[in-house]
Amino acid sequence: MGYVGQPDLSVCIVNWNTRDLLRACLRSLAANAGERAREVIVVDNASMDGSAEMVAAEFPQVTLLANRENTGYAAGNNQALRAAQGRYLMVLNPDTEAPVGTFERMLSYLEAHPQVGMVAPRLVYPDGSPQASCLAFPTLFTEFAELTGMARRHPASPFWARYTMAGWAHDDTREVDQPMGSCLLLRREVVEQVGLLDERFPLYYNDVDWCWRIKRAGWRIVFLAEAPLVHHRRAASDKLGARRLVEHHRGKSLYFRKRLGWWGYPGYWLLNVTFLGAAWLRRVLRERARRLLGRPPREDAQAAQLAAILRVYLSPGHLRPCWQPPEG
Repeated sequence: MGYVGQPDLSVCIVNWNTRDLLRACLRSLAANAGERAREVIVVDNASMDGSAEMVAAEFPQVTLLANRENTGYAAGNNQALRAAQGRYLMVLNPDTEAPVGTFERMLSYLEAHPQVGMVAPRLVYPDGSPQASCLAFPTLFTEFAELTGMARRHPASPFWARYTMAGWAHDDTREVDQPMGSCLLLRREVVEQVGLLDERFPLYYNDVDWCWRIKRAGWRIVFLAEAPLVHHRRAASDKLGARRLVEHHRGKSLYFRKRLGWWGYPGYWLLNVTFLGAAWLRRVLRERARRLLGRPPREDAQAAQLAAILRVYLSPGHLRPCWQPPEG
């Protein structure tokens, strides 16, 4: 498929209050310019740290879309993807820096493998040490293994720890289910076929859902070991504080509702309510026992967080879609 007059690559970045990391990311993109025609689109989600002003002043060649409110990660990426003109589309987090040659290797791999719809790089920490960045698609079994602690007790077991791809050092190129959404390179025709990110996942699991839809459509997803990318992990998500884990469960629950439908989702719901509820109850009873023994009360942040997660699962608005799963 030809795109006459359009760039080879569109890089789409959604930013929220990570000005200095965004600056480093854009500088690394400039160093990776190469000979290919390319555009960079930054969607700033109402940052309060001067991110948008920095982009406008220091990177005038970048297309800046400055939102007046935070529309969320999925909606922000979709905004950039709709504006993108490239033959290949990249979703990139602002907390990344690309060594010279990384993006060219990813593009060349897609060009050489027409059956591959998405390529992800090998993520590394700033000191060069590897990051585990790929997972299998979650299932009821992997959820059971995580909640019961069996996956933690047997981290090298391909049976119990299959979700985390136990035993793989992320040191060779291979087909995977869901690479981390920090950097994903796709063919334009893949996005045209399966659609954009589902905006009902504002923060988490939108990339997992996207990968699931891409593989269901018959495309392969490949982790490219020879394409390293520095990733300052959780630089943006840590700004959410205690809310991060609650939003993680909100996204994961919607993913299971969407994938399993009315017949399978109750099993996921029951697993989480049972195990998370039991963990919360143990902490509450422990605190009650302390008070009965005359010991001073103490604030239990984990109990409060467990209660917030349980409210996600027990809210009426959360339970209704169980029987009418979202489309798409």
